[in-house]
Amino acid sequence: MYAVIDDRNQQYRVQAGDRIRIHFRDDAEEGASLTFDKVCCVGGEGSGRVGTPHVDGASVAAKVVRQCKGPKLYIGKFRRRKNSKTRTGFRAKYTEVQIESING
Repeated sequence: MYAVIDDRNQQYRVQAGDRIRIHFRDDAEEGASLTFDKVCCVGGEGSGRVGTPHVDGASVAAKVVRQCKGPKLYIGKFRRRKNSKTRTGFRAKYTEVQIESING
């Protein structure tokens, strides 16, 4: 059984036991449980339901595994003939969750 969940305008296709990285949530601590109520689609063995826009009564339970950072990205700006160069770095923060069950 799989589900497509909507978390802050990002959609993820998940199954029970999957680990996904979502945008950073500062209110979620390691070991805490999360519930995703915005389920766009539920499918599996022979039958499936598609919501308009979300499936009524469906939810996905997940557990927070850890808070982590992504890889470092470098942004470089260069203006020709002006002796102007800039280099900055950025690391996005993520929350890694493990899907425990799909209800509905």
